[in-house]
Amino acid sequence: MSKKVGVIGSGDVAKVLAAGFRKHGYEVMIGSRSPEKLTEWAAGQDQITAGTFAQVAAFGDIIMLAVVGRGAEEAVKLAGAANLAGKTVLDATNPISEEPPDHGMIRYFTNANESLMERLQAAAPGANFVKCFNSVGAHLMVNPQLPGRPTMFICGNSADAKAEAARVCDQFGWDAEDVGMVESARAVEALCQLWCAPGFLRNQWTHAFHLLKLAPVAAQ
Repeated sequence: MSKKVGVIGSGDVAKVLAAGFRKHGYEVMIGSRSPEKLTEWAAGQDQITAGTFAQVAAFGDIIMLAVVGRGAEEAVKLAGAANLAGKTVLDATNPISEEPPDHGMIRYFTNANESLMERLQAAAPGANFVKCFNSVGAHLMVNPQLPGRPTMFICGNSADAKAEAARVCDQFGWDAEDVGMVESARAVEALCQLWCAPGFLRNQWTHAFHLLKLAPVAAQ
């Protein structure tokens, strides 16, 4: 039986990921504060329905949070902590502020010693947040055609949720690299700034990160 995925968000990232989950056999509901604005888009997809944030959160076995960062805390509140409790919440948000980039570097409303995901985890302590799909453009999130298999850096407090995130990454054509607990989101969110810099500086948007690792040395 396929798992249900609830996608919270109505922008390009949310739509790309919703379509990606449906492509890989999941049941999908996508949500907005005003679900009617998604009705026409959902009708043109293969069995994707639309609902409110709360309906989407209640529907999904896995939740995909894909809203603008400055609206993420409110989206979690509207989704309802009870609806998110015990579920894997894949968090693609970044704390991007409204100011323009500074010489190619987008500005954040968090500081270096906190992350948006830490705030979200505190807002819904029963949910299992995993930072994921935040460090690449929407057009490359699902099975990207690149010279090699890219790396998706993930983090969160639940080992089971991270394992579930890694399975999704694998389906979507990515190698997941677990870099720690919720505090590691401070570094993973900063990867969005690094990914965007070549785009703002040189209009270069067709790249992704790849972690090179030496093979483990066998014990003597």
